[in-house]
Amino acid sequence: MTHARTEPVHRPELGNRPGPGRRSVLAAGGALALAASSGLLTGCGADGKDGGGGDRFRAAFTAGGSQETLDPHIAPNFVDQARAKALYDTLGTYADDMSVRKRLAESWESDASGTRWRIRLRKADFHDGKPVTAKDVLYSYRRAADPATGSPSQVLLSAIDFDATRAEGARSVLFVLKAPNFEFPTVFAGPGTEIIPDGTRDFRKPVGSGPFTFVSFTPGGTARYRRWADHWDGAPHIAELEIVPANEESARLNALLSGQVHYASDMAGASVDRLKKEGSTRLLTAERATAQQLLLRTGRKPFDDPRLVRAVQLGLDREALVRVALAGHGEAGNDLFGMGLRGYPQGLRPRERDVGEARSLVKAAGAEGLHITVETSSVDATWETAADLMARQLREVGLKLTANTRAASTYFSEIRTQGVAAFNTTSTLPVSDFLQQRVRGGAARNQTQYASKKFDALLERSRTTRDEKDRPALLARAQKIARDESGLLVWAFSDANDAIGPSVRGLRAAPPNSHDWARFDRVRIG
Repeated sequence: MTHARTEPVHRPELGNRPGPGRRSVLAAGGALALAASSGLLTGCGADGKDGGGGDRFRAAFTAGGSQETLDPHIAPNFVDQARAKALYDTLGTYADDMSVRKRLAESWESDASGTRWRIRLRKADFHDGKPVTAKDVLYSYRRAADPATGSPSQVLLSAIDFDATRAEGARSVLFVLKAPNFEFPTVFAGPGTEIIPDGTRDFRKPVGSGPFTFVSFTPGGTARYRRWADHWDGAPHIAELEIVPANEESARLNALLSGQVHYASDMAGASVDRLKKEGSTRLLTAERATAQQLLLRTGRKPFDDPRLVRAVQLGLDREALVRVALAGHGEAGNDLFGMGLRGYPQGLRPRERDVGEARSLVKAAGAEGLHITVETSSVDATWETAADLMARQLREVGLKLTANTRAASTYFSEIRTQGVAAFNTTSTLPVSDFLQQRVRGGAARNQTQYASKKFDALLERSRTTRDEKDRPALLARAQKIARDESGLLVWAFSDANDAIGPSVRGLRAAPPNSHDWARFDRVRIG
């Protein structure tokens, strides 16, 4: 075997970034909402001025309601990722630029064909004292590759030929792929690829190999964890971790300012401005970390007519959307994912608004005055404002856009099958993985229903070509095709903002989905 690089392309979803609720910043009901959902002001006790007493660290996130589980292979939202990082570990992890670093895997290498990858596991134990073995890896990957499980990395894992793949001793696995893939190590860091003990089916009292052990969890409520002294990467600095639900952004903000929590996730633009002026807290800002998207379903009318896709592309004023919907906290998009990452086309001219051309396309399609419904939700604080502004912009080109607001708890599942246009967000991921999961024909998360043999062929070549210099160029060519045809419009990149209390040390700004985001084992208090 020849050594392949261990830092592949520049994931996410996990994808979908569950955002805050309404922008009712500092609404009087905010703290009460948090108290009701987490017991912070009641049952758990407000036992300190900065998130609780002693070494207990409290972090507030938007939660997923009564359907939540600690099964790491499902993990649809960011709060699931934060909980998974506490309990479990993966073979690899993403650096800020989406290259892959080692975790449970201490090495990996491929043969010359790119179809056989051998990994070597480091010495690590589960919380019950049993060692992490090759059998655990095979069980975890086989389970996550099963479409019935619902892992966000299922498409990538389905490339593995599990009949030919085998354990080679307790700490080595030989992965055999169905086709060459020189980008395969990105799978090791993918969301929903956590390593669990062989045979695990019950996640009510989960056992992992992460830095914290399970204490308690209520779906839609608080999750509690305790420091694990025997973690292979060293024991956490804090004794206890609590992840508390606070679905309203105002609740998270008030909880942070009042000292009920140490960490408040996902602050929107107006709150960011407020915190900057207030000055007692610290913002963790990852610039351009979230791709704001408008999905046009090209497999259905009216967007099966490419003239109307083009008309919407030309009808949007992206700079105005950033200025108004994002309150200036972001950058205009160019209808492509992955700005600044490996595989993003260089030198691409910005998409300019052209009302005259857009209006001509609408007229040619016989669609003047056409009514279009866009699906939206309070999942992201920017969407309602963006929908209002887009409606005004598209009215100028002859289209009537109205918003249909869906419940946050079911939004992402509903828009997979319903509607013709929808808002969506995706945080930083390797470009090749994003395209494989969201744009390739037939992919489960290809919500625009785009299908192009030419695009699929280029994407395939970008993964199977051995020359490391050729692969990004092939990826960029595929991206350009998708930009014009796929119906996935990236209208902006918004900043990802989390905030921490004054006593917190050991956290830094990092893109969601990367290793250092929402990772609390290196945190210190005081």
